[in-house]
Amino acid sequence: MRRGVLKLFAGRLKLTILGLPLFAAACISPVDYGKIRHSDYVANGRCDVTDNGTPTGSLDTTDKPYFVVTSRLPDCLGDELKLLNHRGDKVRFGRFGAPEDVLDEKGKVDKRHIPFAISNETQWWADLSKTMAKRDGRVLLYVHGYRETFFTSSRDAAQIARLTDFSGPVIQYSWPSQGQLLKYTVDETNMYWDERNFRKFLTKLAQQTWTKEIVLVSHSLGARLILPAVEFVDRNSSNADSSNISNIILASPDVDRQDFERDIAEEILSARRVNNDRRITVYASSKDSALSLSDDVHGYPRLGFPRCFDPFEAAELKAKGLPERCYAAKSEYDVPPEKSGLTIIDTTAVSGDRVGHGDYLRSAIACQDFAAVVNGERGAMKGREATRLSYVFALAAPPKDQKLDHVAICRREAK
Repeated sequence: MRRGVLKLFAGRLKLTILGLPLFAAACISPVDYGKIRHSDYVANGRCDVTDNGTPTGSLDTTDKPYFVVTSRLPDCLGDELKLLNHRGDKVRFGRFGAPEDVLDEKGKVDKRHIPFAISNETQWWADLSKTMAKRDGRVLLYVHGYRETFFTSSRDAAQIARLTDFSGPVIQYSWPSQGQLLKYTVDETNMYWDERNFRKFLTKLAQQTWTKEIVLVSHSLGARLILPAVEFVDRNSSNADSSNISNIILASPDVDRQDFERDIAEEILSARRVNNDRRITVYASSKDSALSLSDDVHGYPRLGFPRCFDPFEAAELKAKGLPERCYAAKSEYDVPPEKSGLTIIDTTAVSGDRVGHGDYLRSAIACQDFAAVVNGERGAMKGREATRLSYVFALAAPPKDQKLDHVAICRREAK
């Protein structure tokens, strides 16, 4: 027993020592401005579609079925529009299609391509309104996390659309993540910089008369962008408004768990909002190595990583023969709501990759659960096992003789 503890400690110490240079580099490594002035990228006007308050005609969206709102700096110098990892001079609106790899003569990836076009903002809202009117006023809004480029976040947004067969339009909000391992603190900085832009957009979307239901999905660091924005919309809306932000899904949220318990859950999951059918679903895993490291760096537990901060609580669970996993507590109400607002799904047993940070798009069982939640299912669903807490469910691992095709089930590639 003692030898096992020492081995575990040595491994943890080694990880910490190796991790220090990584995060030191992340903290002091500056953003590369590049060899071109940022203003030159947008100087030719291709990135700014005139908006005089009236629609100017819809884009050709045959290969661009998805909507995008972005604060990234666009590159309008070449023949193909691109979105860079720098902060943009303003928020832009557009349409995009599923990313694709362009192969060379030898069948190797030559470049990555995303069908993408910038739209007139007024026209963008008009097109969104028409699309939602045909789909009962439903819309899915996806906010990516740390270490994403426009290509990777677009790939995930398109996968979410296919996986869930979502009936309404899908919008990606793309903020200037650097897409690099050693730029975590830069991503945090840019995410906080973008809070005002995102909350302004979410407010406008929620206040449209034709918006009946917003399914809000975030991954990782993206949760720290959406949660305060929802609070802002709630505070600045009438009693009836903003409850249309009804289905909030936080996949592997890199959020302070105690902050979520104290402030966020009580505000966003007020009894009135919950009774109006608002709910939050959290996907968490004790195999999430990314959030484990974030937990160490920030010093306090992450919402998406069920480590027990209190060692005495962990010891008590162990004494009872229960997994040593701790989760966010439910809100306390003077008058409890009629419905349940918070559900936590533990994906530890079904983590589909070595990192465990994207189970909702990588693990077949988690993918199926996520798709069901997007489409309105909740509670004791198929594949969920009850835990010691009524609002926490664990996804059960498949039998050992059952081989799941995670790629086919989760990606559902378009034919």
